[in-house]
Amino acid sequence: MPQSQYDPTLSGNQQSATSPQYPNGNPDASYNPATARNTDSCVPIHNTGEVVHNYSSNGPAPGKIAFRWLYGSNVAALNRDPRIQAVQYNEDTYILRQNVCVHWEAPFTYLLFGNAGALLIDSGATPQSAYYPLRDTVDQIITRWSQIRRRKSVPLTVVMTSGEDIAQNQGLGQFTGRTATTLAPKALAEMKRFYNLGNSWPSGTARIDLGDRIVEVIPTPGAHKDGITFYDPYNDFLHTGDLIFPGKINISNDTDYVASLQRLKHWEETHPVKWVMGGHIEMQFVPGKAYPRFATYKPYERLLQLEPVLLNDALTAARDVVGKQMAMVRPDFVLLNGVSPDQKTSVFPSGVPNINAPRPF
Repeated sequence: MPQSQYDPTLSGNQQSATSPQYPNGNPDASYNPATARNTDSCVPIHNTGEVVHNYSSNGPAPGKIAFRWLYGSNVAALNRDPRIQAVQYNEDTYILRQNVCVHWEAPFTYLLFGNAGALLIDSGATPQSAYYPLRDTVDQIITRWSQIRRRKSVPLTVVMTSGEDIAQNQGLGQFTGRTATTLAPKALAEMKRFYNLGNSWPSGTARIDLGDRIVEVIPTPGAHKDGITFYDPYNDFLHTGDLIFPGKINISNDTDYVASLQRLKHWEETHPVKWVMGGHIEMQFVPGKAYPRFATYKPYERLLQLEPVLLNDALTAARDVVGKQMAMVRPDFVLLNGVSPDQKTSVFPSGVPNINAPRPF
């Protein structure tokens, strides 16, 4: 069936495609682009009551990253970009990036909405709201979303791909005391209990129900001992944090790292995955070249999203570095096993051309 075709079995509604009772609007209306589905419940076609979204679909929900990420300045103190760049991937998914001049790692956070609540994955690298207004930004997005959906309140859950990674957990304290908010704990033992994974870590999985939008919790230690990947079957995204992203990946336990990649590879083989969405961008668009640590000007960044086929490359490379202290350079990432984050290498394996990257200034 073509993706743009109305499917009443997916919508849960047996009316015709043009019926006003179709739960997420009319897929044939002019404001819906070709192949769109489940994207227009924010259009004011509903007269009264809360808008309930249908998250069933026969493929990944449509969405795109339509803007270039802000890339900082040579002199960080002179940067005048927003402290947080917020991109609406689709009406129920937001991607937020911390300004690289506020923190050089410029981590990404992800805000997902369901019919019963919202989920914030990771909380950035800066605790002070004056420099990094994460809570205020999230509150504004939730307020706007609530007005569109006619919701009086939206419970929020804040989770982390790693509680021990300071680039992913520093904004957590901004949400302390916020009403209708649940915060995942940082400590590993408490985190396992939070997800009910105490007896099944790391082989088990857990689920977060946002209201008809289920997010799967997959333990993936290796870069960090408490690493977690979140799978969103609405967008078909794997949110991997520091486990795999376009940058320098510091491996803390190489056997755990290989096992976690094997787990994700098996997941990708049994579940649809559109993109692997990590926590940072450190690579340039030139294959195998990464920006140095503490750089606040990165005009030639690689794309954030990784194709799922790169899990094969990551798994092969991870197996090659087990038991070795070395840097493994790949076109889209660099594995660092037992060496400094500043480790340099002149060895570029087959398939990775050693091209001089452009100077940023």
